[in-house]
Amino acid sequence: MQRLPEYLKRPIIDTEKTKTVRHILKNKCLNTVCEGARCPNKSECYARNTATFLIMGNVCTRNCRYCNISAARPEPLDLEEPEHIAEAVKELGLKYAVITSVTRDDLPDGGAEHFSNCIYEIRKLAPDTKIEILTPDFKGGKNALDKIIQAHPEVFNHNIETVKNLFKTARPQGNYELSLDVLKYIKDNSDIITKSGLMVGLGENWDEIEETLKDLKKAGVDIVTIGQYIQPSKQHLEVSKYYTPAEFAELRTLAKEIGFKNYQIDPLVRSSYKAMTSWQEVLK
Repeated sequence: MQRLPEYLKRPIIDTEKTKTVRHILKNKCLNTVCEGARCPNKSECYARNTATFLIMGNVCTRNCRYCNISAARPEPLDLEEPEHIAEAVKELGLKYAVITSVTRDDLPDGGAEHFSNCIYEIRKLAPDTKIEILTPDFKGGKNALDKIIQAHPEVFNHNIETVKNLFKTARPQGNYELSLDVLKYIKDNSDIITKSGLMVGLGENWDEIEETLKDLKKAGVDIVTIGQYIQPSKQHLEVSKYYTPAEFAELRTLAKEIGFKNYQIDPLVRSSYKAMTSWQEVLK
């Protein structure tokens, strides 16, 4: 196993603000992807009084080989969760809330209605809060995607995660073209800002990264995120390569040349990193 470069290490930050966020999340019985996916920016985001909410449980029906969230039979949906999410958003005073989920292939609509209910409840309690959702592919179901469009979050994010050639290895239950179709459907049928992201370091080459970015642009994606894959445990895919800060600068240049309206590209960038900033930049 390769040694983790110094530029990928983050200090642990624990302040009154981080304790407040943890208290509110625990009090509302809520999960966050910050904890579940061992996000390296967790402490920084908690210190800013924010978190990315993880809905529909903390186990997934898929078993992606890069993800630290466990794959298991999920529990029934907590029908009070949307209201609890809204209460937490209000208590935290969030101007911008990010909501993601595990994949729920066991549900007829993949959980699209649950996402929509979270949006509706936040609108009731915190009408000025802007909302970004990061969803699974819903198996491409148009009915599910129409529910999302009707709820109308400010930003719809669905991550492509990796290049086409690595999907069978990294995302065996996913489909590259289907993910692109999901993004394109949202863009073609609404004015919602669309967003996607991928990890590097899983074994892709530069041409494949460029091809993926061009495919995302063709699908109408407005915002793209790229970060370094970090192996969560020895049971997950090994890191093929640690990209240097200079290579990430080249990736930023590439994203600019392809024409994305905004991009967040750095070693420790994750899907919701500086999400509000990206949304604001697209609106300019």
